[in-house]
Amino acid sequence: MRCRQIGLIGGMSWESSVHYYRLLNEGVRERSGGLHSSRCLLLSLDFEEIATLQRAGDWDALTAILCEAAQTLERAGAEAVLICTNTMHMMADKVQAAIGVPLLHIGEAAGERVAAAGIERVGLLGTAYTMEQEFYRGRLAERFGLEVLVPEAAERKVVHDVIFEELAMGEVKESSREACRKIIAELVERGAQGIVLGCTELMLLLTEGDSSVPLFDTTAIHVEAALRFSLGE
Repeated sequence: MRCRQIGLIGGMSWESSVHYYRLLNEGVRERSGGLHSSRCLLLSLDFEEIATLQRAGDWDALTAILCEAAQTLERAGAEAVLICTNTMHMMADKVQAAIGVPLLHIGEAAGERVAAAGIERVGLLGTAYTMEQEFYRGRLAERFGLEVLVPEAAERKVVHDVIFEELAMGEVKESSREACRKIIAELVERGAQGIVLGCTELMLLLTEGDSSVPLFDTTAIHVEAALRFSLGE
């Protein structure tokens, strides 16, 4: 069966976009065998431009950039679109409204996976935007009945800085891994039964061994949703 073509809005950062491409192709090969690989299109944005607009709080400009990217992918033949970052799902509804093909939402996929695991209270790590604003936490709570815990303000800054100043720059530091382990442990002490890695770079730093409760890698979960769509599963 012909795979449906997936459009990826990447580059935010490209460090995680590489993993989207690899996991998509590995997934198709594992499911279909032989020399099969993913039919996908990657439109990679300049993350410096994106991060500058984020810091300025110019979400209207960011929305316009993402809508244009999604429309470009649709015109090129994408049959579904993925925004390859959690934070930029802040404007997911507007991006979906701008195109005629499905936008596969990373928070929706993550919420389904967490709920299926029987977890009711989950910790969330990500950028400050993702941890502090309602576009992501609210979706997990309203659509999946999850209680979402986030770190305290000082710890949120630690996670945010690790993402932007290290992981997005290709740096993985043991000191940052240990700091995030402590933050995870604090969330578990507060009752978290699982931890959502709500930033696509965090999978570069953290693995199951860094937590006493299940970790939910949103990069892998998002790719799995794309594979199911592409292969008609």
